[in-house]
Amino acid sequence: MTDQPKAASEGAAPKKTLLQTLAFFLERRSLVMLGLGFASGLPYMLIFDTLSLWLRDAGLSLAVIGFFSLATLSFSFKFLWAPLIDRARVPVLHGLLGHRRAWILVFQTAMILGLWTISTLNPASQLAALGAAAVAVGFATASHDIVIDAWRIEVADKEEQGPMVVAYQWGYRVAMIAAGAGPLLLAERFGWNFSYAVMGVVVGIGVLATLWAPREAEHTVRPIPTGDVNQPRALEILEWIARLAILLVGALALGSGLSGDASLLSKLVGGEALAEAWKAKPNGVWLQLLGVLAGLGIVVVAAWPIPKVRTKPGVYMSAAFGEPLIDFTKRFSGVAGLILAAICVYRVSDFVLNIMNPFYRDMGFTLVEIAEIRKVFGIVASMIGVFLGGVIVARLGLMRALVIGAFAQPISNLFFAWLAMSGHSVPVLFWAICIDNVAGGIAGTALIAYMSSLTTAGFTATQYALFSSLYALPGKLIASQSGRIVEASAIAAEAGGPIGALKGLFTRLPPESFTAAGAKLGVSAPAMAAGYTAFFLYTALIGIVAIVLSFMVAAKQGEIERRAEAATAA
Repeated sequence: MTDQPKAASEGAAPKKTLLQTLAFFLERRSLVMLGLGFASGLPYMLIFDTLSLWLRDAGLSLAVIGFFSLATLSFSFKFLWAPLIDRARVPVLHGLLGHRRAWILVFQTAMILGLWTISTLNPASQLAALGAAAVAVGFATASHDIVIDAWRIEVADKEEQGPMVVAYQWGYRVAMIAAGAGPLLLAERFGWNFSYAVMGVVVGIGVLATLWAPREAEHTVRPIPTGDVNQPRALEILEWIARLAILLVGALALGSGLSGDASLLSKLVGGEALAEAWKAKPNGVWLQLLGVLAGLGIVVVAAWPIPKVRTKPGVYMSAAFGEPLIDFTKRFSGVAGLILAAICVYRVSDFVLNIMNPFYRDMGFTLVEIAEIRKVFGIVASMIGVFLGGVIVARLGLMRALVIGAFAQPISNLFFAWLAMSGHSVPVLFWAICIDNVAGGIAGTALIAYMSSLTTAGFTATQYALFSSLYALPGKLIASQSGRIVEASAIAAEAGGPIGALKGLFTRLPPESFTAAGAKLGVSAPAMAAGYTAFFLYTALIGIVAIVLSFMVAAKQGEIERRAEAATAA
């Protein structure tokens, strides 16, 4: 891996046949990624989803259970400690396994020990210890993801990233199914403590995958020269403590904004009003955005060197955080801002669909109908989409795959408008969900492979963690307004105007579709259906922005590729 833009080498490798592309899924690296994806998905689901059932069985309130969702807060700002993973070596294990595999094994061990610790606790009497263990598992799982992404990027060529991502996503989805059903069946017969102990053992699949994984190329730790800095040891330690404390405050503000939950932040500043205002509609979204910006500003302050005074912590932190960004902007000079913009808006049209369950219920679908299609056929369709995305990346290249994924998402959203017009129709629900999941799988795989191509040796973990932490920000912020957009559109449709013209599409709806939802809002069923339809059209229009930016990025990076090839030929 070189410091030149990776796009410059895209045309150098001979194009693989379809059979060769498919054969790669059975190679050792792909099978390893399957196991590593499983090891990542299992702990995440156990603390983010399944744990809530155990807590409810223990008699805890919904407010306390909701607070446990903060155990996964570390996923929102994992790029803050990614520089440490890029630069620090694990004693002994580094020489035996290599830089990345050593760190993977460390975090897998932490996940297993964390789950075993949880399995020894009683939520009713040891809630604080259980919360601490859940946070530790969340931190270890987020860190595990950082290193897996870095290993994947460093062990496979760019054209192989698509199939590698497919293997990881498949493993992750299998883990979601296993963590959603396995622990419940075990808990029903043997109890929750035994169930979580068994899940800790199952994470050992990831350990086996790590030990079987091929060693990546020798990792180069880029030096940060501090030998010329003359600073008393006591002052250095005090400065490190102060900077890390500031960094922690910034991480908390940043994570609260990205997750849309200020519960922990409000407890520290003393006032539940902040948490309530954070979630209030419509103005809470601006507080979330302010939290993200403030958090980033505080992080910059924590890493900024003291003016005109060279200190070891200042030199180290400014280089650890600054050099990966400087490297990225230099390699993609003139297009770096456009690339970041494309990454941020690429999945927005998909992320804003956070009101689909209420939509299905408002249409009159039963819980069984929704569960059967979403949890069975939907997951299968998602895995098919991920597979197709990997094949498209391998066969057509990153930039073409990026553009195809950008088109797929808004087009798939239009199928939900078709569903709204069809009323309570199980076949249409099946096709709408399956097409949306296939499109999401293609787009997600293309984006992950593309972000992987933007990293460079020595900064792989830091740069990719930054991309993966921030790309969902606009979608999360806009998604908080989805319900408000639907209701406002329905009210506007009832009053007439452009949206009201859509009501003519819904004159033959079955009585169970949108009638109850419209009554709650004080509008007719056709107006409620028109509100949802306007929302789906709006999400499709958002996707046009991603399409335009994808074309622009493809054109600009094509110019970079041609310049690099010309320089190499000269």
